[in-house]
Amino acid sequence: MADPDSKQPSLPDLAFEKRAVRKGATIVAGVDEAGRGPLAGPVVVAAVILNRRKIPDGLNDSKVLTAEARAALCALILESGATVSVVAAPTSIIAELNILHATMWAMRRAVMGLSLAPDHVLIDGNTIPKGMPCATEPVIGGDGLTLSIAAASIVAKVTRDRMCQIMHCEEPHYGFAGHKGYSAPTHFAALEEHGPGRYHRMDFAPCIAAAGRMRAVA
Repeated sequence: MADPDSKQPSLPDLAFEKRAVRKGATIVAGVDEAGRGPLAGPVVVAAVILNRRKIPDGLNDSKVLTAEARAALCALILESGATVSVVAAPTSIIAELNILHATMWAMRRAVMGLSLAPDHVLIDGNTIPKGMPCATEPVIGGDGLTLSIAAASIVAKVTRDRMCQIMHCEEPHYGFAGHKGYSAPTHFAALEEHGPGRYHRMDFAPCIAAAGRMRAVA
């Protein structure tokens, strides 16, 4: 693990995974999400069990990587023999459960969907889903600390970005390919002009307000 006094930014490593193994775990998975904050589109969760013999170089928090690096690393993760499960919670689930519980819903299902059953799960953040099938450990800032979570963050982000490309093809006037559903000025302008579309989260305040404005002028 990196020296905490070092001024160089630390890189993710296997310290959390190795600690879990010392406590008796044999299969450790990392879990992360992409898309909790946007006004539109799904929240996507990935669960990853790395192949310890073939971990791609350069794994890190997806937010510090370029789109090109993320895509390349996602391909390497999938080619490396890692065990991967991805679950997307659509806007209907987000509206039904709220964004936090929709994320927990997707996290539990992503872990349950792994073809290898982990006995220890590392989850990015400070909240863990109820009903997990094994020991589960929250790791604040885990996408920048543990390689398993970093890999999950990359897979989740790349998957969601590709889903946003599909959203853009279906509703190009919102510009989803560019802002990915986040609160960008161009997105607010499109909401102002067109009102919310099929992929917007209608329990989020800006979308509710945009729908109200459209009704007022109808």
